[in-house]
Amino acid sequence: MDLFHAFLYGAVQGITEYLPISSSAHLILLPQFLRQEDPGLAFDVFLHLGTLLATLAYFWREWAKVGRDAWSDGGLFQFKGASLGNLALATLPALAVGAVLHHKVESVFRGNSVLFVTLPVFGLVLYAVDAWRPRARTVNHLELRDALWIGCCQCLALVPGVSRSGSTMTAGRLVNLDREAAARFSFLLSGPVTLAAIVFELRKWHELWNGPVGALPLLVAGLSSFLFGCLAIGGLIRLLRRFGYLSFAVYRAGLALVIWRVLGV
Repeated sequence: MDLFHAFLYGAVQGITEYLPISSSAHLILLPQFLRQEDPGLAFDVFLHLGTLLATLAYFWREWAKVGRDAWSDGGLFQFKGASLGNLALATLPALAVGAVLHHKVESVFRGNSVLFVTLPVFGLVLYAVDAWRPRARTVNHLELRDALWIGCCQCLALVPGVSRSGSTMTAGRLVNLDREAAARFSFLLSGPVTLAAIVFELRKWHELWNGPVGALPLLVAGLSSFLFGCLAIGGLIRLLRRFGYLSFAVYRAGLALVIWRVLGV
């Protein structure tokens, strides 16, 4: 892989990880549009290292607060707001389901026919839920059952095209979190689940590092993912303060049509 394409892969991952349009779908489609061999799931997970660092950098104050609260009296077992307890609880379902379905994520779920269905359907669901539900709660109102619900919905994102951020934002809006609160908890929740995926795929990193992609392109892709991830987080939060999810639903439907007409299903 040359450096330009490495940069492009990282940019796509950085932008789409936080927008509710499915980064996994775009990473599956990109090599098809470029007429290249799919670098595979391990490469995709490596790109997530960049967006993980972007999450940690952008929300460092929130992460510091989570850490301080966890060390306070009984803080480790508090299930209120974006606490360590709620984040851990919301992460567990995805870890369990991901361990069971990992082999399908690598193979069966990476087909265009899956994307053709999941992209428009879950975009429409997100838009409909946002239009229907009131925006009455901030992230500080998040309770244990809310975190568990959001964590269970996050499992849907193991299927490409669903979108991890989209599924968790939809779940947050269903429990009446406002748009910014749903987005912020979604972004914070991406940290532990992404870290778990990276650790799980570490066994393949040696062959990836010494494989056809090359060490320097990997570093360029990771840096690009980090930079564009930082830009995407701030941009999406500002966008959601003023607008809804209609533009994302339309984009997802349009991308599904492109898959049908250009790539086939």
